[in-house]
Amino acid sequence: MPTPSPDGHNQVRRYPVAQNETDPRFTIGLIIEVAEVLQQHGYPRIEAANAADFVELQLALFAFLYTGGGELA
Repeated sequence: MPTPSPDGHNQVRRYPVAQNETDPRFTIGLIIEVAEVLQQHGYPRIEAANAADFVELQLALFAFLYTGGGELA
């Protein structure tokens, strides 16, 4: 779906991507790496003992990748 960019030109969105039943790229390793990047940018470290933060990050990333950032179906 084209969306206007700040310079007024239309750009085709690349997300959400098509979702298969299982996507081998969407792993706990991906979530851990995203958490590490967030920490490198000054956000608090997600502690392994706090599974709720990992689950929330996983849900947010899933929503962006597969639903365009909207509510999960």
